This record gives sequence, structure tokens and C-alpha cells, in this order.
Amino acid sequence: MKPALNIHDIPKWNQWIIFSLQHLFAMFGATILVPALTGLDPAVALVSSGVGTLAFILITKGSVPAYLGSSFAFIYPITQSIEAAGIGGAMIGSFFAGLAYGVVALAIRLGGMKSIIKLLPPIVVGPVIIVIGLALAPTAVDMAMNAPDTGEYSTKYFTIALVTLAITVLASIFLKGFLGLIPVLIGIIGGYVFALTQGIVDTSGVQAAWNQIVTADSIGAFFSGIFTVPNFTIPFVDYNVADVFSWQLFFTMVPIAVVTVSEHIGHQLALSKIVDQNMLVKPGLHSSLTGDGVATIIASLLGGPPNTTYGENIGVLAITRVFSVFVIGGTAVLAILFGFTGLITALISSVPSAVMGGVSIMLFGIIAASGLRTMIDSQLDLGDKRNLIISSIILVIGIGGAFLRFQIADLDLEINSMALAALVGVVLNLVLPGKESGLGNGSLFTVEDQKQAASK
Repeated sequence: MKPALNIHDIPKWNQWIIFSLQHLFAMFGATILVPALTGLDPAVALVSSGVGTLAFILITKGSVPAYLGSSFAFIYPITQSIEAAGIGGAMIGSFFAGLAYGVVALAIRLGGMKSIIKLLPPIVVGPVIIVIGLALAPTAVDMAMNAPDTGEYSTKYFTIALVTLAITVLASIFLKGFLGLIPVLIGIIGGYVFALTQGIVDTSGVQAAWNQIVTADSIGAFFSGIFTVPNFTIPFVDYNVADVFSWQLFFTMVPIAVVTVSEHIGHQLALSKIVDQNMLVKPGLHSSLTGDGVATIIASLLGGPPNTTYGENIGVLAITRVFSVFVIGGTAVLAILFGFTGLITALISSVPSAVMGGVSIMLFGIIAASGLRTMIDSQLDLGDKRNLIISSIILVIGIGGAFLRFQIADLDLEINSMALAALVGVVLNLVLPGKESGLGNGSLFTVEDQKQAASK
């Protein structure tokens, strides 16, 4: 099917705004959910996703129409890092995770796609994605059932969460077209309205922001009421890197890059099929991975969560056939503007935890289900002993909460369950014989993709 707009086509200005807003709504719910779950500032997440996407577009020379938003894979390690060393500590770990993308990109540029295929076949990627979703399940349930002030079970909060979940599910199933692309946002709005009727929403921040706008006695006061600087967390300004750095943070965050790199590859393959241009070859997987890593580094310098390419926006491309990278750039600019809009920031911050918990029940489940889909699409044979062993060990280590604690010199280090599961999966796949079975018959990496990418 012929595209409505090709990658380098510039839309008319009125269409440009509408197309960009559509992408904004597609990524909005998920991008603000990650900081809401981890205690980061949603406004900073919006700004960092926008700036990161613009950097990605520049690095890939405007050849990849992909939007980058907050990564769900890092929710658990970010939470752990904040508990251990504050937001500054989490940002240091995120910075090193971004550098890990660069290392992988360099390895691919030097060794070709064969190197990444050996490390991350579907038999490793699928179970690790399942682990990410199921390991986050207790977080979703806790937010849904328990009152945040007491930590105890609340029927009212659980009811709000279930109503939010129901609205999200119904929107996902029955809504079509543009509305069908934003079920998470619809669920949050519906849950928020219901929570208002239950009297648990603190609207004081929203009211204060609104009052500042309507009571402004000058143009300057009016604009200062609308636009607010997000709570950026800047290294050497808000924290001293030397004071919070530890190897523990490194081992908590960096191994998760194994998962996000595989996610990135899957998105590039899907995008290649949609736009009918092999992104793994031109501009090259090493180029897009570098862009993804730089976006994560930018986020870490601002106080936002690590970024990743978004499947939601790839879905928008597939439906609309509007492939213009200028539309994606417009979305990035809008996200930055939204991040600096105080009223919107206050509104986002007022969303109750029960609403987020209700949405998270489905989202975290979808993450786990996408891992199953990876294995199914790859036609992995779990009757094969090698595949059965690798997947089983990954699942039990990851979901069971196993961790590795050890000491190097005077440093006490710990690798958390998600990271350990990913690393063990990689090692088992490398040392056990019969590696071909781990690719499956319908691998994420098709024969054509492997040949073209490996020859690059």
C-alpha cells in the first residue's frame, strides 16, 4: 500500500499539528505512567522523551520515524536505585545503561548482526520479557488495592482500580481508529473522573495553577502561571556524582539494557516491514541503537527515566501510513511544550495511585504476554530440552526474586532478579549445544534480515 506521506515528506502545517498530536496521545499514557510508578517527575519524562527523540532523529539522519518514550523495563531497577541512593543514584545507573547501548552498537558495527543474534535469540528474549511483566505484577496490585497513606487494603481504592481497568479494557477492545490507539489515556481519564466522585483526588495543585492563571494581573504573571520549569535533577547541581555512585547501581541498571536492546531490535524489524525499508541496513542497527542510547543518557542528565522506541507509535504509523519523520519531530516538540506547562503537570500529578494501579494491571500483563508472543511468533519448540531448560531457569530466577550478592574488595554488590535472569539466559544460550533451536523456525530475525544485516 502506498504511504500517505513518506519518511522525508513534509506535511501541510495544519495536518502536521493533527498528525503530531495523534502520536502524542499514543505515547502520552505510557510515558507518564513510568515516572508516576517510580517517583520521578512526569513533566521531566515528557521533556526528556521529546529531547531524546529529536536527538535520535538527528543521529539516524532523519531516516527512522520512531518516537522514544519512558521504558517500562527499568521500572523495578529505578525504584530499587532510588531507594538505595535517591534519584541521583538512579540517574547514574541510567547513564551507564545508555552507554551500554553504545557498546552494543559498536559491537554490531564491527561484528555485524551475527553477534547480537548469538547473544539475544528468541529463547532468551521471550522469557526475559515475561519476567519483566510478572515481576512488576505485585507493584500493580499493591497500588490498586492499598491506600498510599496507610499501606493497608482499601475497598474504595480497589474499586477505583477495577473501574479504571474495566474502562481501559473496553476501550482497547471496542474503540476503533484514533481512539483505539489511546486506551491507556482513556482509562486514566475515566478512572480519574470516577476517583473524583469518590473524593480521593487532591486537586489543590491544579486549583493553585488555575488560580495563578485567571488572577494574573500582567502578561508576565499570566505566562508564568501557564509555563513552569519541571523538577529537573541535574548532576553536580542537585547531587554530587562521586557521593552517590556505586557499583551496585551499575549492576542494578546496566544488565536491563539486554532487554531493551532486544526490544529495540524487534521494533526496528517491525518498522522495517511497515515502511518497506530495512532499517537494520540503512541507516543501520548500530545507528538507531546509538540514538536510543544517547536519548537515555540525555534523560539521565535531566532526571527522567530511560527512553526506548515505542510500539504504540509504530502502530500509529501502520494505521495512518503517515511515515514522515517531520511528524515525529513535531510530536517531540509538543511533548517538550507539555512538560513546561504547569497546569498540565499539576493535573498529571493529581492522578491517584489506584488509577495508575488499575491501568498497570493490564499493562504489566501485556508486557508478559508480549514475551509469550515473541516465543510463539518465533515458533520455538519447547519440546526441545535445551529450549525448555533455558526458558524455565530464566522464569524461575526472575519471578522468584533470586539475586546474586557478592563482594569485590570493599564493595558489596548485588545483581537483582531481572538482571540476573537475563544474564543467566545469555550464558546458558552461549554454553549449551544446539544454538539453532533457540532461534526457532519463524525467528524475530528472518533469514533475509540476517543475511542483509550480517553482510553490512
